[in-house]
Amino acid sequence: MIPRQLSFLVLSLTSAIGAQAEPYCPDRAGDWQTIAPDRAGFEPARLEAAIAFAEEHFARDGGFDPSREPYGDRIGPVKPPSGANGLILIGGRIAAEWGDTREVDMTFSITKTYLSTVAGLALDDGLIREVEEPVRGYVPDGSFDVAHNRAITWHQLLNQTSGWEGTLWGKPDWADRYRGERRAAEAPGEHWRYNDVRVNQLALSLLHVWREPLPRVLRARIMDPIGCSPTWRWHGYDNSWVTIDGLQMQSVSGGGHWGGGMFINSRDHARFGLLMLRHGRWQGRQLISEAWLERARTPTPQNPVYGYMNWFLNTETRKQFASAPVGDVFFLGAGTNMIWLCPSRDMVVVVRWLQGGQVDAFLAKVLAAFA
Repeated sequence: MIPRQLSFLVLSLTSAIGAQAEPYCPDRAGDWQTIAPDRAGFEPARLEAAIAFAEEHFARDGGFDPSREPYGDRIGPVKPPSGANGLILIGGRIAAEWGDTREVDMTFSITKTYLSTVAGLALDDGLIREVEEPVRGYVPDGSFDVAHNRAITWHQLLNQTSGWEGTLWGKPDWADRYRGERRAAEAPGEHWRYNDVRVNQLALSLLHVWREPLPRVLRARIMDPIGCSPTWRWHGYDNSWVTIDGLQMQSVSGGGHWGGGMFINSRDHARFGLLMLRHGRWQGRQLISEAWLERARTPTPQNPVYGYMNWFLNTETRKQFASAPVGDVFFLGAGTNMIWLCPSRDMVVVVRWLQGGQVDAFLAKVLAAFA
């Protein structure tokens, strides 16, 4: 028999080894470890040049102006860009940081990635049995009762192939900036269309599933456990209030097209990106299943660079970004706002308000900075 003192020592050593096996994630207290660029594998001067490039190509106007579109009136809050900023994590540690990464800004369609995460949690919890099931059986408000919408599945809403037709929060699906005009009906699953009205329909459908505001779900299950600040907010629209179980709840938007969406700082984005790079695991806890993340990064046949809700994929064709390695993932929003996951370098990059035409050049400069 092993003496009690020795047993305790063996157990303590085993626990210590197990703790060391967990890759680094910053703690909630805000004590985020840094690493010198050269120790992270960068040639410092080249890294500084990449950061200077991002600062020089600051997108001062930010986002886009929906007022030029049909039904383009703003119905949610907006905020102008605060300034170029970002950070680079290597092994979870901050290797570079520029601008004010604690300033809360709009992030436009990166909101969709947070939305798909809430969908993943619903599947993990069994609130949604299977993504290939029709949404109609979960949503009692009639939005899927018309013949055209009856067969639409969660999978199709998530990968933007649903073809959902209707008007939500005063915006008809055909008025979205990626369509711009009335078109003939498209069968569910037939075409890929980037359409914020349909994304907002997904958000409303998930609200019916959770029966509580989606920001509360996200905060309890993801944002608080990974140590995000209390400053982020997920907004809906002035008119996107519904009553569920006798309670008034706001259905959030999946982007900032007409205002609203996720308002968040770059440090919180980086924590979220690191969670996804770590396959949904944070300090020994599996917060969202690897099975869900595998679904999220599965290419959509109608658009192979797109997975679920703004998981943009750099496949073998490198069609998304020519300069990035195959297998990289990008969460993208207008502005350009970007969370870049580079598994081969154990790297997460957050960059805010980079001119759209300069994204690939910035990626190339960051990768060229590795010694």
